[in-house]
Amino acid sequence: MSSTIGLGVPVPKLLPVCGLWAVPFTAYMLLLSNRVIYQRLKHGQYIGDRLNSEKNNSGNHEKPDPLYLESRCHLNFLEHVPFAFVLAAIVEINGGNQVLLNYAMATLFALRIAHVEIGLRSKDTLGWGRAPGILGTQGLMAGMAVYGAYLVRDYWGY
Repeated sequence: MSSTIGLGVPVPKLLPVCGLWAVPFTAYMLLLSNRVIYQRLKHGQYIGDRLNSEKNNSGNHEKPDPLYLESRCHLNFLEHVPFAFVLAAIVEINGGNQVLLNYAMATLFALRIAHVEIGLRSKDTLGWGRAPGILGTQGLMAGMAVYGAYLVRDYWGY
């Protein structure tokens, strides 16, 4: 697949896998963002990450501060997904296997959802999805980094 620029010069689509996965990741990020907005509007707390009406109970797993919880869910996503996309783009632009990259992005999406929905947002904030979500994300990102380095191994000079 390619598109044309100028006088009809064909230019290939450089990042079709990243472009495809941008849609579900963006949709989920918007959901997480809107959950924070909802808590802010519901409690009238327009700045900060904790509610004024409650003490700092972020260590209380029984009933965490709802604004803090939703903020952490959103921030955890934003801490990992953008760099994962950078790694995916490096792999894709250097000729990585697009089927493998699609599986990796699908896995990353499932891991990030598990981390939040059946991990942080579970009854005690320590649901079973939390540990596999973060450890799987880190492992997947390490794998993409190694794969990206492998794809440019000729550049190493060995």
